[in-house]
Amino acid sequence: MKAFIIKNWFMLGMPVAVALAWVLPEAGADGGWLRPEITTKLAVGVVFFVQGLTLPARALKDGASQGRLHLGVQGFCFLVLPLVGLGLDRLVGASLPPDLRLGFLFLCVLPSTIVMAVVLATVAGGNVAAAIFNAVLSNVLGVFLTPLWIAAILAAGSGTDSQSLGSVLREVSLLLLVPLGVGQLARQIGLKAWADVRKKPLGNFSNATILFIVYAAFCNSVQADIWSQHGWSTILLVTVGVAGLMAIALTLAMGLARLMGLAAPERIVLIISGAQKSLATGVPLAKVIFGAHPGLGLILLPIMIYHPLQLFICGWLAARHVKQQ
Repeated sequence: MKAFIIKNWFMLGMPVAVALAWVLPEAGADGGWLRPEITTKLAVGVVFFVQGLTLPARALKDGASQGRLHLGVQGFCFLVLPLVGLGLDRLVGASLPPDLRLGFLFLCVLPSTIVMAVVLATVAGGNVAAAIFNAVLSNVLGVFLTPLWIAAILAAGSGTDSQSLGSVLREVSLLLLVPLGVGQLARQIGLKAWADVRKKPLGNFSNATILFIVYAAFCNSVQADIWSQHGWSTILLVTVGVAGLMAIALTLAMGLARLMGLAAPERIVLIISGAQKSLATGVPLAKVIFGAHPGLGLILLPIMIYHPLQLFICGWLAARHVKQQ
């Protein structure tokens, strides 16, 4: 049990952060003694600084040659799945609460995971260099494309109020791009060996920072009494919706991989990287895009459920692929 908790502490920490927001909402809500209107912005910067510090630039160069695969992965992540999300929104979105509806659309336009996409591609016998390249490229592109998608969605009237696009892009530059660039610069001028040796504790620190952002987001939701309208039935509804969306994503990714005629190692990368969505990038991005919106907890709910589910499903697919070899 202890080994399981240590291995999965981040996943287990998410419901704990939410529960803590229910018990102590005053501390993490805007104006509380934790000063989340300041500390959450600092937390976002820390997350992206750590990402920049640990980005494997050499591996990116090694994986950059698979142009056709990269186009397939990024196109699936930032075009196919967003269009699927918009299509599903047309069908059932009107029956959902506005913030939850926006949460599903936000999930669809997020970038892929970094660590898990690479780990699972490695386990399944995929092209590891290409997996690293696509995972990092997806998260860099997501800094720009996710806010642009959300701005377009909001302009079309599907969702709720947020900051203006200009304000969002300024905050993206200040809180995401600058720390990312500083972290990469620090890596290049002498901290590469230090960061590589401490990659795991740095990742743990980054994940703990994300849990703080989740806690603060749900504190505002509790303070605004959002959850009095949404009980366990909402969580069940989101779980069913997320499972359906993941099934569609994996089916389409497999179909696209076959249509492109990719070899098995590259096909694995497209399926895993294309269908996964990053909680680590999604939470800070949501904080930047939606600010202190009281419904932020509800907006984050789909990605918070999608995250552990994708680890289980994609992990099972990777293990099955190894057995079939």
